[in-house]
Amino acid sequence: MRLIDRYLLRQLLGPTLLATAALTAVALLSQSLSGLDLIVNQRQSALVFLKITLLAMPQLINMVLPIAIFVAGLVALNRLHTEQEIVVAFAGGMSRWRVISPAIRLACTIAFLALLMNLFVQPAAYRAMRQELFQVRTDLASTLVREGEFTEPAPGLTVYAQSVDGKGNFHNLFIHQMKPDGTATTYTADVGRIAKRLGHPVLIMHKGSNQEFSERGVLNYLTFDEYVFDLSPLAATDELVHYKPSDRFPHELFFPDFKQDWERRNRLSLLAEGHARIATPLFNIAFMAMALSAILGGGFSRLGYGRRIAVMGGLAAVVRILGFVVQAACENNAWLNILQYAVPLLALAFALRSIFRQQVSRSIDMYRRRGPSAAGFAPGAAQ
Repeated sequence: MRLIDRYLLRQLLGPTLLATAALTAVALLSQSLSGLDLIVNQRQSALVFLKITLLAMPQLINMVLPIAIFVAGLVALNRLHTEQEIVVAFAGGMSRWRVISPAIRLACTIAFLALLMNLFVQPAAYRAMRQELFQVRTDLASTLVREGEFTEPAPGLTVYAQSVDGKGNFHNLFIHQMKPDGTATTYTADVGRIAKRLGHPVLIMHKGSNQEFSERGVLNYLTFDEYVFDLSPLAATDELVHYKPSDRFPHELFFPDFKQDWERRNRLSLLAEGHARIATPLFNIAFMAMALSAILGGGFSRLGYGRRIAVMGGLAAVVRILGFVVQAACENNAWLNILQYAVPLLALAFALRSIFRQQVSRSIDMYRRRGPSAAGFAPGAAQ
């Protein structure tokens, strides 16, 4: 790679990394705000919250990458063009392709990395996140007791705890259980905590009492220093982890198991997700080309390129929204999946045409002003 190519690449790489980090941080902030329910309502630790937030990063990065590339390309190229560095490159004999090739190579590299994340990293991360969310949803400590509230984790079972400390201990615990035979049992304890004994979840209560009305209406009252309440019936569940299309690997998307009813009914959604995984990285190349078009697609202007940048920014937003619309439409019509590739490729073709059309128009103008030999159209030059 020549010195000027390395220089242009460095000028583009820094803003790209900075824009990607900034937009990813904003996306993570919105993701973390929606995930605060894990700490507030589900009483999970900050480590669980951080783990789930980080596992969502691959998809967030892929969503913000085209925007980051577009913004970084505009910032870097606008500075280079305003300071006339690109003009000097043209004056030194560099073609337009030589000037834009570092940006296109950078976009292609990012698109390849995004493709790898889409095909392998994202499904692996989302599967791990789905497993973590399943454990949170089935966590006995969070479903059994809510601080200061009466809860009914199971039919006939009412649980109350005045407070829950940082170690997971329940204070001033109250449990009322209605049995199928019509008898009722009430437990009260100063402290309780969930543990496992012989592989089964139990609630260990300390310094409390047990009150039970027998079938004859006799009250049996018992005090205890420690009592073990079996939670196995609450922990038993037939629910399995269900993987959404975003959690599945490419072979599961393109070749679903039609023996499973859900996959047979949602085969079009799986197919649309599979094509979206492959087509989405193309937006990185298209958006870089659109940024190049906003700066190099017209003549030099000392007043800046605000109008062209605004127009191209609006077109980029329309292209990305159209990509989402097409992906949603593909969930009902399989043949529309070709449009998932057509949208970014057409945007790329439009941007490149705008860049090189300016070169052709300049050559024609030079030919008209100076004659055939001055513009490189001398007789036999094209042979």
